Amino acid sequence: MAAFTMPDPGKLRARLILQQPVEGSDGQGGVERSWQNVATLWAHVEPQTTRRDEQGPAEIATVTHTITIRYRPDLARGWRLAKGTRIFTLQSWRDPDESQRFMLLECAEELA
Repeated sequence: MAAFTMPDPGKLRARLILQQPVEGSDGQGGVERSWQNVATLWAHVEPQTTRRDEQGPAEIATVTHTITIRYRPDLARGWRLAKGTRIFTLQSWRDPDESQRFMLLECAEELA
């Protein structure tokens, strides 16, 4: 693994909304999932890989991204980031140098 290089704070110029899932009753005995905004973050989004899959008659492309944000201790599995109509599903995250300054988030974005 390459050594972590402190990012230029000026590169954190993508505005993303951090969202957590909220489950509630759908009124018919089932569960309905909606999303609640947790925070608005400045971030750097860097595409990594692309993979194509077929789901029935449709072809879906999945793009993985490494997203750099300032450190926050409250991330959880199942959360996501949004930028307009784009959705980045949080896969994993880490504090690259254990300094609690920045976080590297591994995310996936599905494209129809």
